Parts: sequence; C-alpha cells; structure tokens
Amino acid sequence: MTVPTEPFSDLTLPNGLRVLVEPMPWLPTLSLTLQLRVGSVNDPDDAVGSAALLAEWMQRGAGDLDARAYAAALDDLGVRRGGGVGRETLTFSAAFLERDAAHVFPLLADLVERPRFSDDDFAGVRLLALHDLASIDDAPSQRLGEALVARYFASRHGRSTYGVREHLEALTPERVRDDAGRRLGPAGAVLAIAGGGDVRRVIELATAAFGGWQGRVAPISAPEVRAPHRHHVMAEGAQVQIGMCDAAVAPGADGWYEQQIAMSVLDGNMGARLFNEVREKRGLAYSVGAGTRLVRGHAYTVVRAGTTPERASETLEVLLEQMRLLGDGVDEHEYARAMRQLRSSLVMQSEGSGARAGRLASDVLHLGRPRTLDEILGAILAVDLERVNAFLAGRPEPTFTVVTLGPRDVAAERAA
Repeated sequence: MTVPTEPFSDLTLPNGLRVLVEPMPWLPTLSLTLQLRVGSVNDPDDAVGSAALLAEWMQRGAGDLDARAYAAALDDLGVRRGGGVGRETLTFSAAFLERDAAHVFPLLADLVERPRFSDDDFAGVRLLALHDLASIDDAPSQRLGEALVARYFASRHGRSTYGVREHLEALTPERVRDDAGRRLGPAGAVLAIAGGGDVRRVIELATAAFGGWQGRVAPISAPEVRAPHRHHVMAEGAQVQIGMCDAAVAPGADGWYEQQIAMSVLDGNMGARLFNEVREKRGLAYSVGAGTRLVRGHAYTVVRAGTTPERASETLEVLLEQMRLLGDGVDEHEYARAMRQLRSSLVMQSEGSGARAGRLASDVLHLGRPRTLDEILGAILAVDLERVNAFLAGRPEPTFTVVTLGPRDVAAERAA
C-alpha cells in the first residue's frame, strides 16, 4: 500500500470507502468523521424518516455488544462521540486518545458492519424520532427553516430530515432493517481522520477495521429548485419568521471565495450590514442573519429574520433592499473586517482535530477532494476588494423564494 505524502493521506479502499488522514503530530488524540451517503433525500418515498431512525438505532449496540455494553465499551476508552443525519449524509464522529486507536476503530466499524438492530430498542428509537419531530412545532425559527427548504427545492432535497409523522408511526423493525441493507454500504462513504500518531499506523488500523465492510448503496438524485415564489405558513403567536432563498455560486466555481467575503460583509459579526441596517438602525428584528448552504451540486443563499407582525412587512422590504444593494459593492472598511473575520475563523478551525476531520469529509462531498487550510487561506487572501466588487457587479439580480411564518401573511400584504 502506497501512502501519499503530506499534508494528508487520501486513499480509497477496495470496498469503495475513501480514507483521509490529516496529521497533527503535536496532539495525543485522534478525531474522526464517518460520512455515509444516507439521508432523507434517499429515504423510501413511503418511509421518509427511515434515515433518522437508522442514525439512532445503529448506535444501540453493535457486534457482540448490546446497547448498554456497547456504550460502556466506548465510555471505558474515553471516547467522545456524536453524529446525526442530514438530507444527504449520515455521520458519526468520535474523539479519543491515539494510543487507544487499536481498540476504538473495531468498535466504530461495528456500527456499520455489524449493527445489532434489536427489536427491543426499536420502540424507543422511534419514540425519540417522533419527539424530535414534534419539537419543531414549539420552535418557530426551526419550523420556518423546514418550510423554506421544502418550498425552495423541487427535488427530494426539500424533505425534512426529521421525517413524516405518518411514515415514522408506520415503520417496523423489519422495514428499517431492509432499508439498512439497501443503502448502508461503503461505496462513496468517507472516513476522515485528523490528529496525532503515525499516519501509516492510523491507515493500517482503519483499513483493518473497515476494509471488510460490504453492502449496497442507494443513489442520490441531483438537486432541483422551484421557480422563485412567495409562500406563507399560518402560525399562532407574537412572532413572524421571514426566510429567503436564492441560488448561489457553488464551491469550486469561479466566484466562490468572492461570494464568501461578500456574505461575511452581510453577516460576519455585530458590525455586519444586516445587523446594522435591520436591527440596530431601524429596530425591525430581534434576530437577523444570512449564509450560504450546500447540497451536493448546488449552493444557495439563505437570509433569515425574526420580527413582530407589525414590523414584518417593513422587515421584508429592508431585507430585499439590502440584498439588492449588495450589488453596488462593498467599501474598504467592510472588506477589511470581512477578511479578518474569515481569517479568524480559519485559525480557530486549525486548532481542533474534530473540525479538521469534519472539513475533510465536507470537502470530499462538495468538491470531490480535500483542501488544506493553507490552500483555503491562500485563495481567500488572493481576492482583493476590486475582485469582490467586480463579482458583485456581475452577478444576476437576486430573485428570492420568500417564506413567512406567523399570524399574518406578510407576502400577500406586500403584494397587495
């Protein structure tokens, strides 16, 4: 086996699992992210929420260990773990002492190679998923986020990662086990590792643990978006949530880094435009922000605000105005502040092995290859103010899908 040179190793095992290792030799720990191509986007049409059940059920025992014994084995090794399911990926993360890697890797591999899927645990897993789904009703901002994505995407990417209540209630252990056999295979999965220790040894341990993993995978369709439109979700309460979506430049395309600098001007800190123009100067919203979100093959801008029914219409007008005014460019002060913000964020990422492992996995999903922090920083620093403003001047006029949630239909009032 040939191990690529620094700054990281990148190889694909015969079973299709891609393994990346970024050395941080000064650390006594390892962090890893295991990313599977499983999510709500490839849930069965009549079983939306199956991936959410799998993400939890897989952790309720694996190999020869039941749920309690499996958790105890990881706890005894001091393993900090997490994970969750998204629209396109199911991820598990772990952090542990590098000296314990020979014991930890086989335990983590059992999650995907030999999950127990005990009937005794299924009812609790499903009840937890139903509670999580119900909790959205008590969180207006989260409910708006779900509605916004559902209205923006025409493809299965608009599905909720929490699932559909009727589907969750109808799912059985047998059905979810069958679904696991349909899509829990290693092809296209990523095991990203960052931390201390000898890189060759880490790769050998990962290969030994995960190299025998077999199974099928389910395809994920390309994202499709709807034509821009307005939609309102009626909801009781004293708040109105506003959300806006528009297509953005995708990672790897020309203008990606210019776009990130511009978005940092909009929402990078308390001196950013949206905070100043919407909240500080006009007092329109108690929360406001913007960012770029990704699915594989597509990027989109999301702008959000939380306000009162009386100020909702004006808040929407100001949000749309600020997004339009961004095309006029940014000034030197805004540019300098955005660059400091981005550099600071990268420095903080470089300090944590968990963040590095997550970034490697994300890069493979969206770019097809990992990037070093030096590459990212160099690309950002190469973008001067003139390039940012040329990008903003040349971008199309934004055309947003707008979703509001609250006791008043703000979009209809604005149209009237």
